[in-house]
Amino acid sequence: MEGIKIIAQNRRAHFYYTVEESIECGIALEGSEVKSIRMGMLSFPDGYAAIENDELWLKNVHINEYTFSSINNHDPDRPKKLLIHAHELKRLKRRVEEKGYTLVPLDFHFRSGRVKVELGVCKGKKVGDKREAIKEKDVKRDLSRELKERQR
Repeated sequence: MEGIKIIAQNRRAHFYYTVEESIECGIALEGSEVKSIRMGMLSFPDGYAAIENDELWLKNVHINEYTFSSINNHDPDRPKKLLIHAHELKRLKRRVEEKGYTLVPLDFHFRSGRVKVELGVCKGKKVGDKREAIKEKDVKRDLSRELKERQR
């Protein structure tokens, strides 16, 4: 995709959840947070989004303090407000109220110089589904190895 630079991806999200749909949101950040993100100092293994008071908030996302900033630096673990259209928020709220659905950040990226987050409407996988995913990955790996060996 043109004009998009991926900062970080949540690879574990596709293992633990089935992603039914995704939506791109803007994030309300402070200046030092943007600079930290540009340096790649972002971590979100347990991150999720929650709807509170008709606003969408991103939680458990850690953005390290910007080392070259002044003493008035940002709080690394503060909840970040996500920017989304009202009709999209209503639709997401209906989906999340269904049993078993949650909003998980799939990746952070720059689009035209602005930080965006891709949220996935996800449903948790059962243990059997996870085992099946591991088996599929192993089969694909074995097939690619055999193809490489045959090409030699």
